[in-house]
Amino acid sequence: MKKSTLFLVFVLPFVLVCQSCWIYSLEGSLVPPNQKTVSVDFFENVAPIVVPTLSQAFTEELKTRIRNQTKLNIVRDNADGHFEGQITDYNISNVAVTANERANLVRLTITVKVKYTSVIEPKASFEQSFSQYEQFSLDNGSIQAQEPRIIPIVTRKLTEDIFNKAFANW
Repeated sequence: MKKSTLFLVFVLPFVLVCQSCWIYSLEGSLVPPNQKTVSVDFFENVAPIVVPTLSQAFTEELKTRIRNQTKLNIVRDNADGHFEGQITDYNISNVAVTANERANLVRLTITVKVKYTSVIEPKASFEQSFSQYEQFSLDNGSIQAQEPRIIPIVTRKLTEDIFNKAFANW
């Protein structure tokens, strides 16, 4: 086998695979390299329906996502980036009805208004509402029995959207 063929078959693919690992980050975030800190205010629940634990759960989920997917330090004051906002809607609606005219499939929707201010990269700043939902069947129990399982699913979806908007430019 010629040296050039050997190079094309074995060495070149190895180099390309290694190079692609250096380019792509599993975190996928595009945090400016000089941004070191971020602050996250408490997201107050001003929705018509107030779930007592939702504000704390949402705020902590956003902080956890930032900690797990970036190297940013979360601080209280003088941060390079700042999240603030409020939970503006919490809605439970029927999606499907059975032959007995009873709700069988229900949708839980949560809407959050978020303002992100970046001192380091002002163009990345935004103010936007995010809304996510999860559908579930009443065959598995009442709404009240399933809310503790469904709320974390919706908050994870919301924090993913917010994180992507702030740091992944999606």
